[in-house]
Amino acid sequence: MIRTIVFFIYFFVYLVGSLPVLRKMKKLTSTLDLQRQREMKHQLPKRWARALMRITGSEINVRGQHNIPKGPVLFVSNHQGNFDVPVLLGFINKPFGFFSKAEVKKIPLVPRWMEVMECVFIDRSNRKAAVQSLKESVSLLKNGHSLVIFPEGTRSKGGPVGEFKTGGVRMAIEAGVPIVPIAIDGTYEIMEQSKFGFKKGHVTVTILPPVRKHLEPSVNFKAVNEEIRQQIKQEVELNEYKQNKSAS
Repeated sequence: MIRTIVFFIYFFVYLVGSLPVLRKMKKLTSTLDLQRQREMKHQLPKRWARALMRITGSEINVRGQHNIPKGPVLFVSNHQGNFDVPVLLGFINKPFGFFSKAEVKKIPLVPRWMEVMECVFIDRSNRKAAVQSLKESVSLLKNGHSLVIFPEGTRSKGGPVGEFKTGGVRMAIEAGVPIVPIAIDGTYEIMEQSKFGFKKGHVTVTILPPVRKHLEPSVNFKAVNEEIRQQIKQEVELNEYKQNKSAS
């Protein structure tokens, strides 16, 4: 419980203290290289996310950073828990924004940093607004900015990897960018399995080789979508098997 209290105190105090930097990031001169601007905007959120994970006491193991190609990519990840976001933000070595549900805008201060990081908010209850969000995402990808999407649409909380919506693959096809699958396992241990405060989690993040099949002519995007899901599902199941074997 003490760890949880410290977490939330740090969470909001850091955000309030970051406001001067936030204003500075919004005023970055256009004479700077666009990629350099994005790297600068990503630095403070990355440090913040890493600090949050240290407070939880969780062990984070990241494999496959070498699989991230240069240039914009669409990261496609399974979604186990709320801590997927700070884990990816803190430990993926590439600036990116999140494709996020609009409800996140209700959290104090967080949306202001998400706007600086060029995240995209989607209102799933408004079809017209959702279509516009998809167009915005494609535009960002074409403009050299990477994005992360959780195609399950909701947290599995340690259960099986759910079905993937096809919007992510469609975005990558239209933008002409590779898809980098990410398998996350263990984030659900931190919050979703605890009734009182946070628990230490053993988190494994596996960055799989980039997928480019969707960029071929006459592609079956549904088949590519399912193939990516199976790759992630198999990696999560393999990690869980190794964890169970080492614990027995």
